[in-house]
Amino acid sequence: MFATLIQSATLSLRVIAVTAVLMSPVAALAYSKASDLGISKQGAGLVLFVTLQRQAMI
Repeated sequence: MFATLIQSATLSLRVIAVTAVLMSPVAALAYSKASDLGISKQGAGLVLFVTLQRQAMI
């Protein structure tokens, strides 16, 4: 039973980590649109910024 609990916890942490990595660009875009002090880039500049941020996380 303890092994099953550890396997479930490991799987849950992996799912949370993958979700966080994939959702971070969407969250950055939403934050920049929601606040006046957010990222002021648009179009290709925003795509470049998000790409560089994702590469820096890896």
